[in-house]
This record gives sequence, C-alpha cells and structure tokens, in this order.
Amino acid sequence: MGANLDAYRIFSVVGRTQSFSAAARELYITQSAVSQAIRQLEQQLDCALFYRRSRGVVPTREGKMLLEYVGSALGLLQAGEERLEQMKQLLWGELKIAAGDTVAKNFLLKYLETFSAQYPAIKLQMVNRTTRQSIRMLKSGGVEIVVGNLPIEDEDIQVIPCRSVQDIFVASQRYAQLRGRRISRKELLEYPLILLEPLANSRRYVDRCFLKDGFTIHPVIELGAYDLLLDFARIHLGISCVIREFSAQALSQGDLFEIQLEDPLPPRQIGICTLRGVTLSHAAQRFVELVSADRIAPSSEL
Repeated sequence: MGANLDAYRIFSVVGRTQSFSAAARELYITQSAVSQAIRQLEQQLDCALFYRRSRGVVPTREGKMLLEYVGSALGLLQAGEERLEQMKQLLWGELKIAAGDTVAKNFLLKYLETFSAQYPAIKLQMVNRTTRQSIRMLKSGGVEIVVGNLPIEDEDIQVIPCRSVQDIFVASQRYAQLRGRRISRKELLEYPLILLEPLANSRRYVDRCFLKDGFTIHPVIELGAYDLLLDFARIHLGISCVIREFSAQALSQGDLFEIQLEDPLPPRQIGICTLRGVTLSHAAQRFVELVSADRIAPSSEL
C-alpha cells in the first residue's frame, strides 16, 4: 500500500463532505494540505478520484468504489481503537491463569472471586496443571500468569513471592508414640511416608531439603492429588507431608497431628510467575497488583 493512513482519512472526509474547504475545516488543516493529499493519492493510485467543480468535488467511479473500502477500513480501525480502550479500562478482555489444584483451592480462589466481582467483563480462564507443566504453558503462550509453588529456577521467568508456607509431616493416632516428641529427619525416614508424585514442585523441594542432609526419601505411596495426602494419613497408611497452612482444618479435627522435627523444613513460597521482558495485559497486570497487595508474611513474622 503506497498511500499512508492520513491520506485515506483525508480522502474519506472529502468524499463525505464533497468539499476541500469543508474537509479542511473538519480536519483542522489548510485547504491546500487537503488538495495536496488528494493529488498525491491520485498520483500513487494512478487514477482520478474526484471531479473538480466550481462548487466542490464529486467522486469518480473509481473514487466511489474506493470510498466504500476506505470507509469500512476506517470503521474497523475505529472499532479496534475503541476495543483497545475498553481493554485498558478492563471493560473487555480475558485473562488466562495456570495453577495446581492445591494452590488454586487454598490460595488463589479468593483472588479469583474478588477479581471477577470487580471486573465482570474480563473473561477468566483457569487451567489446572502442576507448576512445572504450567511454566511450560507460560513459555508457549498458553497462559499469561502462573501461580505456583516456588522456587522456580529459570532465567526466563520473573517471580513475585506472595505467601510463605510451611511443609510439615502429619500422622494418625497409629503413630501416637511420636506425639510430643522432636524427632530427627533420619528417624522420620524409618516410617512409611506418603508424598506427592516426584514431578510436583513441592515434592522436589522436600527431596532437596533431605538431600542436603545426605538422605534420599523413598515413600511407600506417591499421590497426584494433595487432598489424598490427608485422606491416606487419616486411614493409617503412613505419615504424609502436607502444607500446614492448607491443613489447619484437618488438624483441628484431632484425628491427625503434626510431627515435630528437630530440624523443621525451611519455609517456602507460593508466587506469581510471568515471562521476563514480556509486557502483561492490563487485566493480568491488575490481577498481579491485587494478589501482591495482599502478601502474607512468613510464619516467623506473623
């Protein structure tokens, strides 16, 4: 396309007003600028677009045809600009988030509810995946935000820690001899352990913590769902590794208790992950601000 957009805008106004002077007044430019723009457009397209008459101009056959296309194109551009403004004001758009079931249920749900109430025009799309799977979706453009278990060691990923959580071990009354005692990590490994599957980020964190002491965990049961950890411990199948903040209700019922370790696992974080160097949409940026403004301090600071 040889002509620029401004030339077509001038052409459209001239076609509607059928007057160079009227078009100049509407566009706040000189009549000579209008005349020059139309002349250059006719030269570039190699055809006459208007018949010049003493009382104005009339579109030629070619000019009438072109006016229809230009009118449609400018209309689409205007609609696009209006839609963009709606996106800026969060009156239209979508937000795709990926998170695991545990994080979605115990951390993310209240923020999704608040965001949806404040910005009902934004279409929320939620994908349930493990943190590692979610990061792959983030890199491929399938989602814009990942909320997952930290740490994430990837130079392409920008991380905003949002909440500190504590991994603990819980047991049923079958292991009542451990209640009230502080045991070592080595002694804990003598009991049947129930953990999440090895690819889960929270499981990998626990494995690394034990490896630092020279221990390798060999669980008797590996599960893909967090809630099953509590259920399996409750029916005496072993000692489960869970998140204290997400298990408070189960522990309050009394059929499970927390095992005290001489060397508790260090707290870790749940956080928001985005692609480094990629500008977030207005909806995604607002969601990040919403969650970040409500950060929960580590348990040692509470």
